[in-house]
Amino acid sequence: MNFYTFLLEKNAILTISLTAWLTAQVLKTIINCILMKKFQAERLWGAGGMPSSHSALVCSMTIAAGRSLGFSSPVFAIAVVMALIVMYDAMGVRRAAGEQAKVLNQIIFDWMDANPALFSNEKQNKQLKEMLGHTPTEVLSGALLGIFFGFVIPLA
Repeated sequence: MNFYTFLLEKNAILTISLTAWLTAQVLKTIINCILMKKFQAERLWGAGGMPSSHSALVCSMTIAAGRSLGFSSPVFAIAVVMALIVMYDAMGVRRAAGEQAKVLNQIIFDWMDANPALFSNEKQNKQLKEMLGHTPTEVLSGALLGIFFGFVIPLA
């Protein structure tokens, strides 16, 4: 535990990034709880949902790196590129995979309903994870949250 305490005390960029990520995960869980009217613990660590914790993490890291090392530093440039890749992926590939999972789950459920004797109870409870990616609004809200934390949390 001393290593983690030391790391968080001595690395402001990491501390800011993890704080933004954790805040986004907690907000995502609260928002999901309000919308679904039930608590789902999986939202605390799961992907997808509002706001995007991945976007919050990479945007806070990018701003903190810029503040710490300079907005013209190579580290800031690398952080910007990584943030853009992560956010693009969240809205593109991961979101498309989640949409495909919804369609496949529906096909499987329809097939199970039409042929119940073929499926055991174990197989009926398995389904593909649908909440993988993000809408542009979810990514934007995560990015804004991350930028906020990147500017607000002190570096020292």
